[in-house]
Amino acid sequence: MERESMAYDVVIVGAGPAGLSAAIRLKQLAAEGEREIAVCVLEKGSEVGAHILSGAVIEPRALDELLPDWKAMGAPLNTPATADRFLFLTASKSLRLPTPPQMHNKGNYIVSLGNLCRWLGEQAEALGVEIYPGFAAAETLIGEDGKVYGVATGDMGIGKDGEPTANHQPGIELHATYTLFAEGCRGSLTKRLFDRFGLRDGVDPQSYGVGIKELWEIDPAKHQPGLITHTVGWPLDNGTYGGSFLYHLEDNQVAVGFVVGLDYKNPYLSPFEEFQRFKTHPAIRPTFEGGRRIAYGARALNEGGFQSIPRLVFPGGALIGCTAGFLNVPKIKGTHNAMKTGMLAAEAAADALGRDAPPAELAAYPEAVKTSWIWKELHGVRNIRPSFRKGLWGGFVYSALDTYLFRGKAPWTFKQHADHSALEPKDKHKPIQYPKPDGEVTFDRNSSVYLSSTNHEEHQPAHLTLKDDSVPVQVNLETYGGPEARYCPAGVYEFLDGEDGKPHLQINFQNCVHCKTCDIKDPTQNIVWVVPEGGGGPNYPNM
Repeated sequence: MERESMAYDVVIVGAGPAGLSAAIRLKQLAAEGEREIAVCVLEKGSEVGAHILSGAVIEPRALDELLPDWKAMGAPLNTPATADRFLFLTASKSLRLPTPPQMHNKGNYIVSLGNLCRWLGEQAEALGVEIYPGFAAAETLIGEDGKVYGVATGDMGIGKDGEPTANHQPGIELHATYTLFAEGCRGSLTKRLFDRFGLRDGVDPQSYGVGIKELWEIDPAKHQPGLITHTVGWPLDNGTYGGSFLYHLEDNQVAVGFVVGLDYKNPYLSPFEEFQRFKTHPAIRPTFEGGRRIAYGARALNEGGFQSIPRLVFPGGALIGCTAGFLNVPKIKGTHNAMKTGMLAAEAAADALGRDAPPAELAAYPEAVKTSWIWKELHGVRNIRPSFRKGLWGGFVYSALDTYLFRGKAPWTFKQHADHSALEPKDKHKPIQYPKPDGEVTFDRNSSVYLSSTNHEEHQPAHLTLKDDSVPVQVNLETYGGPEARYCPAGVYEFLDGEDGKPHLQINFQNCVHCKTCDIKDPTQNIVWVVPEGGGGPNYPNM
């Protein structure tokens, strides 16, 4: 069956903050110029916001520029930040530290980023943007001239054997003059674009963390709307980067999360178990006692910053938002930067589309990024995250010097390294004994994934693919102790003994919450994450 095609001026892959901001800005510019710009947004989640997960405290700078009347328009920024706390934890005590200047949150808001995206989607549709949730972009269309001319959605109704079933429906091609990729962290199509167009040549590898989050409804007597708490230290050791957040939203809700840098060395470390253990700390546990956990999820986040930003344009397209990596790690925020890149790409695309012969590359976009507040912001903090590769205390000391003495203008730039290369063989480490969940404050993976409302059509091929089926046992299990069974926060990977008594890797792809950790941390880079059928994955409420 041949694929149908639809034509637009601009196709955007991903209905996150960057993609929706780009779509809105394109339509604003079209209205200002009294012309038509046809814009389409593809979203692999079942609805806009279904796959969106972030802390999140948002700096409204970009939203102020995009939609200055957002308050009157009813944007779901309901909880202004009221207080910041920064704690260092030992196993039994907590020490209040001065809040670093980058982490001051006056003027910011605690939000559900998923709900903000749902609202942005409504604004985009009101302007005439076509949004198609439940359609995953599975293929980038590249012409014989080497130019990207759109994307194709994946086929529906493919069986586990890779063959079409009776319910088969071919994907749809969406053609465009320009295609903007806003896939979020570790985008599957973006990875191929990196290789196809050499977009990472001359820049450092991206580095990542995995963020695991729960949403709780707590005792009203313990609720403090607008309170923002971050912690470092226990339960992580001095050599492992990470920390936590507790954000008090409206309606007696608290978002709690834990981030572990994926450059950790110990193959026995489990980010999920570290998060559960963190909640047992005497300074943390009382917040959740007597409360109710109502949602769970996980997502990788970019930590490479300035020195890991790839080339942003190629013939026929551009990278925007977290698929390129604009998170400000010391600030613990990236939404404002993601939105701004979408807006800048939209402005470049609208200008190009207004010409008689639109150029193949949107050269104005990366130049606009370099002259924007994004570039200055990320350049000033470029050395802070890499400094923690020397350990927690070394990172603290350097960060203080960089912030207060050099003021982000040190005449050097630290290098980044690929996270998967940091993992050491199991023989160099001892297994970590994690406590069993108590069912009150700590929980297991299966009950957690249940709260994410994750679902995949079970008869489709697994979207977690292996380059070589022998590697998980012969290399990962033998050398590293099977780390995929621990770094996955959703229980996707299990090493089981077969009937012959030999171990094999079982992939429970139905559990996958699309965090992308496996694609990043696999020490041999043998796991390749590709999109499942559209609409599959988590269905996050208020995350």
